[in-house]
Amino acid sequence: MEYNNVGDYMKKRRLKKRIFRFLLLVIIVLSFALLIVSLSHIIKWAIESKEIQDISSNAQKEVVIKEVEDDEQTEIIEQPKEVEKFNPYWDYIKMNLLEVDFSNLKKTNSDVIGWIQVPNTNVNYPFVQTTDNDYYLHHAFNKSRNSAGWIFLDYRNDLEILNQNTIIYGHGRYDRTMFGSLKNLLKSSWQKNTNNHIIKLSTEYQNTLWQIFSVYHIPTTGDYLTTYFPSEEEYQAFLDKILKRSAYQFPTTVSSTDKILTLSTCYNDEEKLVVHAKLIKIQNK
Repeated sequence: MEYNNVGDYMKKRRLKKRIFRFLLLVIIVLSFALLIVSLSHIIKWAIESKEIQDISSNAQKEVVIKEVEDDEQTEIIEQPKEVEKFNPYWDYIKMNLLEVDFSNLKKTNSDVIGWIQVPNTNVNYPFVQTTDNDYYLHHAFNKSRNSAGWIFLDYRNDLEILNQNTIIYGHGRYDRTMFGSLKNLLKSSWQKNTNNHIIKLSTEYQNTLWQIFSVYHIPTTGDYLTTYFPSEEEYQAFLDKILKRSAYQFPTTVSSTDKILTLSTCYNDEEKLVVHAKLIKIQNK
């Protein structure tokens, strides 16, 4: 009887060892598989990132960009309130505008519709527009499949007339391509330099200058993505809301007579980084 007990004990011990070895093997195999998947994602991300950098570099080589002075087609947008003499606004409206020749870029992508520059960031790109807000989340400027996507205008916007809220989207890439470097706007060093508070756009229809009045990050929401408001009261309430959200108090005001530009990107997996600016100068083509 004692012998049988010893035999049973040894059998159970061998069984436990086999189970342990099997579980250990499963863990090793799963860990290896996870490592392979992770490495493949890292390699894919690096390849796509390099592709985006090359496309961006080629776009900048193909395009003719120049600064232009005001002419008879230039309009300074009237401010609803008197602006103090020391306000940087007076320097902003003297700035040259950006003018871009899109003819070469259109040979690569007929969807190109404008160019955007944001000071002291890497944002210096052509932007595109198509019939939805999905395609360029997954495709680069040359329309190749790429998770970095491209900078694109909301399909509801009309640059020829300029809506109340013109919206441009881009991924917040960790390598600071696309809208990844917009996080600079949350740094005090960027905010304190008033020369940074300007966005320049050049489109097929006009060259424009936009003064930044709000920047913030917020849990993902679509409440800032309305392009048209049925009444001045609703528009003003919207403007008051996004102005109040700003992480920095910019030296400007905004009213329902203003047209605004919104830049939207990812801050992290659960939040968005948003920038708002108002139109202060326009030069029609």
